[in-house]
Amino acid sequence: MNDLTAERDALYDDASGSVAIGDIAEAVVLYRRSVELDPQFFDGWHALGMALLKTDHVKEAIGAGLMATTLRPNDLLAWTALSQMYVKNHQIAEAEDAKGKARILSLGGKVVKE
Repeated sequence: MNDLTAERDALYDDASGSVAIGDIAEAVVLYRRSVELDPQFFDGWHALGMALLKTDHVKEAIGAGLMATTLRPNDLLAWTALSQMYVKNHQIAEAEDAKGKARILSLGGKVVKE
């Protein structure tokens, strides 16, 4: 593990600790720093999206959710979370599309062939 990965993981762990004690605003800051260090960090994008959703930064949450589904297009939780984000933003067609992708994955299918 290189220093960048170690720092990214430490930020992610600290952010998750902040979520555990209810400090979602601090978690957002730390998750953001983790994905700035590693823009390919799926777990960071997914967690950032969920934290932003909890703090009612819905448009930003959607952006993070889209990054997560771009990085892992066959991740069931990423599509489920994105659907929730779209619902909260009253984007029903987009929410239904994301939900449909989650359903395909829940049944063992693939959204993107690997």
